[in-house]
Amino acid sequence: MTRQPLRLAILEAERTLAAAGVASPRTDAELLAAHLLGVERTKLMMVPLVDPPVVEALHDLVSRRAARVPLQHLTGHASLGAVTLSVGPGVFVPRPETELLLAWGESVLDGVERPVVVDLCTGSGALALALAHARPDAEVHAVEKDPTALSWARRNADQRAQAGDTPIRLYSGDVTDPRLFMELEGLVDLVVCNPPYVPDGTPVPPEVGDHDPHEAVFGGRDGLDVVRHVVGCAARLLRPGGGVAIEHDDTHGGSVPALLRARRVLTDVEDHTDLAGRPRFATARRTRPE
Repeated sequence: MTRQPLRLAILEAERTLAAAGVASPRTDAELLAAHLLGVERTKLMMVPLVDPPVVEALHDLVSRRAARVPLQHLTGHASLGAVTLSVGPGVFVPRPETELLLAWGESVLDGVERPVVVDLCTGSGALALALAHARPDAEVHAVEKDPTALSWARRNADQRAQAGDTPIRLYSGDVTDPRLFMELEGLVDLVVCNPPYVPDGTPVPPEVGDHDPHEAVFGGRDGLDVVRHVVGCAARLLRPGGGVAIEHDDTHGGSVPALLRARRVLTDVEDHTDLAGRPRFATARRTRPE
């Protein structure tokens, strides 16, 4: 059995993915090879030759990726901050853009002892678990209404707890319910949310349209159906000086900050861009008493 150069297999994979319209063909080809070999992507150069069955297995994975199955569904995981999460059919895959929102949330908690954190529309549990990892002293609550997504969040929460992170508190609930987290009203230091926000009918890549849950992506005619409730919930939950961060569509750079400013108790409203310079998330703070 003649061993084959891994470099050539990756070049072939890159060509296949590029022809299929995958946005980052080289990166995806290398990540699939690294996943298959059980090594870090940066260590691929240390594996010059591979057996033919490995090349075949890589070809199979690349074929599925060329059919626009999400990379994270093929590898079974995605990352946010310092945590790795299990993902697959039925749960929204965390995106790199959310890293900036996470960093802002961590900054709000600087100097706050034993902070209380709420993650609305938690999905896989990504933001809640990343914050719990960054702040082991935090009391983190996370809510999700979709049963399948909630089962992924529970799986991830169990894995992170086994890894030694502080356990989070997971709930089945709907952010549109005005009674949600009534026991936490006025007690929360940070509210974060990556809600469904894409306006209905907006064209999206096949990885999103065919694989992410529709209800986790689309947010009504203007994309703000859930966001409006998130703003109201955050205004109710935050303690004076607490902060809220809400991810949004790149067409919402004016509308989400406007929703935040419409709440008298919220101040310091700002919109933030992602690494590509597009409007990506809005933040505000709860007013302090005079």
